[in-house]
Amino acid sequence: MFLNYLKEFLVKKILKNSLLNVKAGSFSGKIETVGVIIDETYFNHTELLVKELVLNGITEENIELLIYKSKSKGGFTSLVTKLEWTHLSWKGQIINQAVNDFLIKDFDLLLSYYDVDKAILLVATQESKAKFKVGFSTINKRLNNLMINTNSENYKIFVQELFRYLKILNKK
Repeated sequence: MFLNYLKEFLVKKILKNSLLNVKAGSFSGKIETVGVIIDETYFNHTELLVKELVLNGITEENIELLIYKSKSKGGFTSLVTKLEWTHLSWKGQIINQAVNDFLIKDFDLLLSYYDVDKAILLVATQESKAKFKVGFSTINKRLNNLMINTNSENYKIFVQELFRYLKILNKK
């Protein structure tokens, strides 16, 4: 227990130092591929979130999920990758090949769907090669390009606000 707390603290410190050198990316195309990082510890309506994205014009085949601490039933047709605490090294690096394959994909949009700071989720968001990143306003402001001020239980409001701002930014 103490070692997990210490690991979380050290990785957050490493991440904080690396965020000082973040360069703002630019993306000027339409959103077609979406990667979603979900913390199922606090949010267990993943299927409904995916349905909301599909209702707003994203095809289900273009949605990939990275789920942390999943107790998922596995009824997804979209790709699902599992993220576990053991996949994070003490140096703040992801050491699982399947997770790294997800992170190096060039998604048009990455949804960081978690509103509680956890080192492994922050590292996954930072390491992602996505062109445009969206998350909650309770998470570090330097990780995402767009922050939405709601909580994770309000997935309909999150998706509604997301597509409202994407339309304003001419990304949808």
